[in-house]
Amino acid sequence: MDDPILTMEEREAINNGRWFSSLSPSLRHDILRCAQVKRYSDGELITARGEAPEEWIACAKGAVRISSTTLTGKQITLTYVEPGIWFGDVAIIDGDRRTHDAYAHGLTTIVGVARSDFLRILDQHPELYEALLKLHARRIRLLFGQVEDLNSLPLRARLAKQLGFLARSYGAQETDSDEVRITLQLAQEELAQLLGASRQRVNQELKTMEREGAIRIEPAGLVVCDRHALRRIAETEA
Repeated sequence: MDDPILTMEEREAINNGRWFSSLSPSLRHDILRCAQVKRYSDGELITARGEAPEEWIACAKGAVRISSTTLTGKQITLTYVEPGIWFGDVAIIDGDRRTHDAYAHGLTTIVGVARSDFLRILDQHPELYEALLKLHARRIRLLFGQVEDLNSLPLRARLAKQLGFLARSYGAQETDSDEVRITLQLAQEELAQLLGASRQRVNQELKTMEREGAIRIEPAGLVVCDRHALRRIAETEA
């Protein structure tokens, strides 16, 4: 369902995004001026693999699950796009088909900039070229780091790094405590997919970290009790 107005919280999430906030005020204004707001229920398809690229997208609320499907029909989650992050620009720039599926994870709000508007803004604001180059360079660094971790780090270290990332991206500070609740609701199977491991092995490592006092497993999700302990696990297990 389309809704033309962002809430104050959603607008703040967009404006406070690390990359978007680095753009000039006039460029940010022109981007948001032509952006269309769309809201999705949990699990709804936002864009499909093989589709022609129609818009450049940012997550304003919830999360967007980027996934692919194997030849056997198994769905594999590659990453979750958090509020304030833009995506879909690769297909917009090269004009080729979408390479992955994007689904709403929880109640999700996105803003979309039509390809024609994106290209017009790119023509009017040369600074966007350099900004996109920096954005893509950051993505490549993250991708290379993930591939290196997958091939060199044990699951325990990869899990600790992933939980640390989730705590930074989706963390909510608990009242009167140093604990951080991860607000992104992930089933253990979904967490396992991010790590390229089985659900059983991830479950074992989570229980070990809980016994060590680094995290707490609750029905509503995971709570990071000791961020320093997670960091030590990630570093000492490397």
